[in-house]
Amino acid sequence: MQETPSSKKMNLGSTPPRRGMDRTWLLALLLLQFMPKEEAFGVGGGGGIGIGIGGGGGGGVWIGGGINSPSPPGSSSSSPNLEAAYNALQAWKASITEDPQGVLRNWVGPNVCSYKGIFCADSQEGFLESDGPVLAGIDLNRANLLGTLAPELSSLPDLTLLHLNSNRFSGSVPSSFAGLASLQELDLSNNRFSGTFPSAVLDMPSLLYLDLRYNNFSGPIPPELFANGKLDAILLNNNRFDGDLPETLGSSQASVVNLANNRLSGNIPATLGLVSGNKIREILLLNNQLTGCIPEGIGLFSDMEVFDVSYNSLMGHLPHTVSCLTQIEVLNLGHNKLSGVLPDVVCALKSLVNLTVAYNFFSGFSQDCTVLPFRNVGFDFVANCIPNRQMQRPQPDCSVIPGGSLSCLRIPGASEPLVCGALGALSRTVGDLAGTVGDLIPAPP
Repeated sequence: MQETPSSKKMNLGSTPPRRGMDRTWLLALLLLQFMPKEEAFGVGGGGGIGIGIGGGGGGGVWIGGGINSPSPPGSSSSSPNLEAAYNALQAWKASITEDPQGVLRNWVGPNVCSYKGIFCADSQEGFLESDGPVLAGIDLNRANLLGTLAPELSSLPDLTLLHLNSNRFSGSVPSSFAGLASLQELDLSNNRFSGTFPSAVLDMPSLLYLDLRYNNFSGPIPPELFANGKLDAILLNNNRFDGDLPETLGSSQASVVNLANNRLSGNIPATLGLVSGNKIREILLLNNQLTGCIPEGIGLFSDMEVFDVSYNSLMGHLPHTVSCLTQIEVLNLGHNKLSGVLPDVVCALKSLVNLTVAYNFFSGFSQDCTVLPFRNVGFDFVANCIPNRQMQRPQPDCSVIPGGSLSCLRIPGASEPLVCGALGALSRTVGDLAGTVGDLIPAPP
């Protein structure tokens, strides 16, 4: 059974981003001040929320949808924008072979703004580039539709939202979708899409929120994805992506990056955290095939709240720079091959809610770690090599530490391990590293 999103603390594998969605709703709330109160909210039959923003006489911007929702002025086949939308939606409807809930039953006739799950906007006040009413959003979440995506949908230049969570769509994402120049939110999660990473996504200039979770995408993740400075949420977990983590991961400006439950391998890039302006609050790499060290640059994510690299094969000592994660709430390092003494500075982090180091080869921890339960901090350290503690590995397992000779000092120019307060030394190398990361992005053909 496919999983649905839940809260960050309850289920990291399907963590929904916060800041990406905040931007959309902040825009909506700012615009609400211009509309009459009696038109403020209307719930469309498609399960989405219709937001009406208008001046006198129902003008301005209108977002609606559903059988009982009103239509914006001029929303008929006489509008060139909606004529193209009608043709695109009918082509898509023809490619949908099962509709058990009858969601598309009213997709009849030229008035596409009355279609269930379709949201239109009147651009007369200049919020959109096109003149007249346009199709601005599609929300068919949880409709259980079976079919494919029609290339004709790319003829919707003003489409801002495309939400298709929890259906049975299969096949690939048409390359023509690169023409969706206004698209800000693309949610294809919980479907049956397959093939390599949809390259059309890389050419969407306005995209802020990308959700491809719970599909069957495979192959490498393109390095260009993390070089997109606009993307605020990148959710690729629970697919079949493989290959190394792109070095460009360290240059991502997203606040949430979820690559969990794939088949990714190799090292975590040493450049992670070293590019200025990083905004990552949540990074989830759990249940992959990662090896090597946890990079020291992790400490530069001063706003990081969730860091989960559990169920990999990471080795070596935990970098002391973790002490810089002053906002960290969930730190999950379990089920790896980490060793050494768990640093005092980790257990002393004030914002911790849960610390998991179970199933590693740690040889000890300090008094600060002992008192974590008294701070109501979850602390799981079973199956390590800590003397005089219960539920540890049998002694023969601790006689040879995996990666015991591995050097995790991976910061160019650094002569000794860095600790919080000494990270200023990194600034001398960031410029060079940023240039190196830029060189790793393939040039367009």
